Amino acid sequence: MSVSSPNRIDVHQHLIPPAYREAMERHNVTAAGWPTPAWDPEAALGMMDRRSIATGILSISSPGTHFGDDAEARAVARMVNEYAAELAKDRPDRFGFFASLPLPDVDGALAEIAYAFDELHADGVVLMSNVQGRYLGDKDFEPLWAELDARAAVVHIHPTAPPMPMLEGMPGPLLDFCAETTRTAVHMTLNGVMGRHTRTKVVLSHGGGFLPYAAWRFTGGAQFNPGTTPMGILADLQRFYFDTALTSTPSALPSLLAFAAPGHILYGSDFPFAPEESGTFVDALLDGYEGFAPGQLDAINRASAEALFPRLAGA
Repeated sequence: MSVSSPNRIDVHQHLIPPAYREAMERHNVTAAGWPTPAWDPEAALGMMDRRSIATGILSISSPGTHFGDDAEARAVARMVNEYAAELAKDRPDRFGFFASLPLPDVDGALAEIAYAFDELHADGVVLMSNVQGRYLGDKDFEPLWAELDARAAVVHIHPTAPPMPMLEGMPGPLLDFCAETTRTAVHMTLNGVMGRHTRTKVVLSHGGGFLPYAAWRFTGGAQFNPGTTPMGILADLQRFYFDTALTSTPSALPSLLAFAAPGHILYGSDFPFAPEESGTFVDALLDGYEGFAPGQLDAINRASAEALFPRLAGA
């Protein structure tokens, strides 16, 4: 049986600053129907200590920071980024952060990228899977991808509500989030984002949704997208990184391990949206999985993330 590493790097951990919670409540929005949980830094640190997490890379979850008004979105993104930066500044060993961007306001997003990286020293950025129904391979987002590529940025993609009604009794995180992650990743690939911007490292939430399981099926997109080939599509899909949040299960892990490139699987908790009792259950499944190659669990828990975030190497 595998043994858990005592120093995990968690690339999928959320924060909910008080002012952000207030903005969500004012606009009457949630994470696609999922109740907004309690959160504070002390609770996060307690959870991390209990679950052998040395460092959490914090990010805002669905619905992101844009509630309909560009000016407000810029202010909300700036607020959450500065809040996260203070946590990381005070405890750089325990916290990092992915900066939020006020998309679909591309000009605002480019300005926030500059501020987040150059002034706040963000570890990367977080993007929602779609922005008001537009997926991340949309041509209008090309300036964003070009800037992120120029910076060799780490990008964490988090699912959000799909641009269609959700089924009653099935809030987005239950099912639609898996499809959302897959949909935007394939859209990016078929529209050339992954092929053009090879310096960018893109992490998909929750094991990439259905992508590892169905990746070979998606190569059929070559017949509808000029300039692509089946093997080129497959190669670009394998450029993605994948976090294990709620995915380290006996049915999901074999597919993920079979598809992901070496070093492209990273530990994720999804705290606090995934309650700690759920997280410890899937942690135990991860630690007890008997199909790992030598060193593979250690890579998932820490080493692969150290390659993406060199400042954490040896911390």
